[in-house]
Amino acid sequence: MKIGVLTSSRADYGIYLPLLHKMKNDSFFEIEIVAFGTHLSRLHGYTVTDIEKDKYNCIHQISSLISNDDEQSIASSYGLTVLKFADFWKMHQYDLVLCLGDRFEMSAAVQAGIPFEVKFAHLHGGETTLGAIDNIYRHQITLASFLHFTATETFSDKVRCLTNSDNNIFTVGSLSLSDIMSFTPVEKQAFYEKFIIPNEEFALVTFHPETISSNDNIQYAQEMKNALATISEKIFVVITMPNADTQGSIYREEIQKLKTEKPEKILLIENFGKINYFSAMHYSKILIGNTSSGILEAASFGKYVINVGDRQKGRAQSNNIIDCKFEESGIVLAFDKALNLEKYDGDNIYFRDHAANNIINIIKEFL
Repeated sequence: MKIGVLTSSRADYGIYLPLLHKMKNDSFFEIEIVAFGTHLSRLHGYTVTDIEKDKYNCIHQISSLISNDDEQSIASSYGLTVLKFADFWKMHQYDLVLCLGDRFEMSAAVQAGIPFEVKFAHLHGGETTLGAIDNIYRHQITLASFLHFTATETFSDKVRCLTNSDNNIFTVGSLSLSDIMSFTPVEKQAFYEKFIIPNEEFALVTFHPETISSNDNIQYAQEMKNALATISEKIFVVITMPNADTQGSIYREEIQKLKTEKPEKILLIENFGKINYFSAMHYSKILIGNTSSGILEAASFGKYVINVGDRQKGRAQSNNIIDCKFEESGIVLAFDKALNLEKYDGDNIYFRDHAANNIINIIKEFL
């Protein structure tokens, strides 16, 4: 069976990995990776090199991002991605194409496939993020897809509502957690030395723009910077850099200013990669930001998460999440509260056993 895998960012590729590793070792599947989006961006770490290290037989590369991140540039990148994939789908046919999540580039690639009747299998559909325009892109992908692999039954219900159908919808849990029970972090000393982290507790931080509230992002980025400046006086701060969302550069600029002002307290990482990111989560004291990994994955590492603002609003949460407004005082107050808590020992609502194996078995049954 010939399977295409659409991957537009470091984030979705990391989620795919448990499934891709198993598919590579299963003679039933012939895998072709289609890398685009920020994978081909030097600003975002040119992460297509990480894909190449995994030695797939075929990796297509489609470059379509405009370097600016204002609204017009994002819309232009969307249109250019559609045009590039119109040519791609004309030249390449697959039994099934995997797509994941809610990025605008992913939506554009999928929309281009509709006239070609491409069979898409969508992972992580049915979720809600009211503070991000990605919410719309995610639902667009759902409507264009043939198979649906969701993280919770609530999300499966949402997909049923969107598609007006009960067909081909499967609740498998979060794919990124598929092998979490057997995950072994990088040895601590080696990890700390590789990334030049002081031998002390640290907070793991990731912030992205609120693309629904684009007019507020300048203020939000400043509130983030001020809060992290205060927090860095109490704990070392490791920041993973924003992705290619609308106005992501605003956050990058404030983060760079913070690093300049507090060089001994702040570490900036463009791209950890999945194993190193999970290791960072494992060794961290606490997570701060507005990224989906805090919602989906942190509970499985026993970590509390300061979830800031509305970007993830509407997404189901485990009991390790502490929500706060996008303002300096609220972020610092939530941090102080979480710092005094013991390790989180509750459930992760996104975890189900053998997600990757279940997806493989369902694909084989259907196709």
